[in-house]
Amino acid sequence: MSRSVIVLLVALAALFLAQASMYTVAENEQVLLTQFGRIVSNTVSTPGLHWKTPFTQEVHSFDKRWLEWDGDPNQIPTRDKKYIWMDAYARWRIKDPIEFYKSVRDEAGAQTRLDDIIDGEVRNVVASHDLIDIVRSSSRSFERSEEEQDEAGDDEQQFTTKIGRDELAQMVLKKAAQVMPAYGIELADMQFRRVNYVDSVQEKVFERMISERMRIAQRFRSEGQGKAAEIEGTVEKELRTIDSEAFRKAEEIRGKADGEAAAIYAAAYNKDPELYGFVRTLDAYRTIIDHKTQLVLSTDSDLLRLLQTLPGAAKAR
Repeated sequence: MSRSVIVLLVALAALFLAQASMYTVAENEQVLLTQFGRIVSNTVSTPGLHWKTPFTQEVHSFDKRWLEWDGDPNQIPTRDKKYIWMDAYARWRIKDPIEFYKSVRDEAGAQTRLDDIIDGEVRNVVASHDLIDIVRSSSRSFERSEEEQDEAGDDEQQFTTKIGRDELAQMVLKKAAQVMPAYGIELADMQFRRVNYVDSVQEKVFERMISERMRIAQRFRSEGQGKAAEIEGTVEKELRTIDSEAFRKAEEIRGKADGEAAAIYAAAYNKDPELYGFVRTLDAYRTIIDHKTQLVLSTDSDLLRLLQTLPGAAKAR
């Protein structure tokens, strides 16, 4: 074998040995070295090129960034026996890579452990509180509808709460965070993504909402009908008042005119009573006699007396 070949082989072997002895750490990584499954180094978090024993030591890289935990929706009963779907999420990171590696090995194992711990705490908190505490976002004073007030009666507790959903999430976070250091994990935040009713409860809620809206609409209709009746009654009253006042004034004018007419008639009668009697008798003739009328009168009748004074009356007699 030639010398050049030997030099080339030695160079390749040295290059291979150097590559096996070096590893790099990225800015978002932290590294542990193990030898035959046993941890043989502290956490390496300084970015750059580092050395290790070739072939026997293994490099384990862990992310330094905040990671996401996304739980599966779970059907959970509340303290007042209402079944709801709870969907939660959290933010966590690997704080102690040594404890992390010893307890869960990798991120997949950590996700499984987070499922067990956080889901368990969510179930415990939800099961120990009423539905109204979970669906509300705060503990502000609760405004009830008239229907809810009627249903509540003396039982005010079902419509009052001292805690809201945000505070429940903090309770879950506090309890779960106490367990996490044993796994080398730091839990920064936990929130409820969605709270939803199961189908049976959801249907009842929708029915109740529809019933409430219909009741409110009916109340508005009744109030409108009452207001309309009140307005119509006022209008009718005003119309009757106007008609009554107009009739009164008309009767006053008519009475005054009749009085004036009577006075005129009386004055005319007093001036010439015979002429007045004659005119009134002619008016009576015009009213009761036509070309078909036949009269049978006594000799002392006032009508006959006037007829007897007319020219030709004796001949007619």
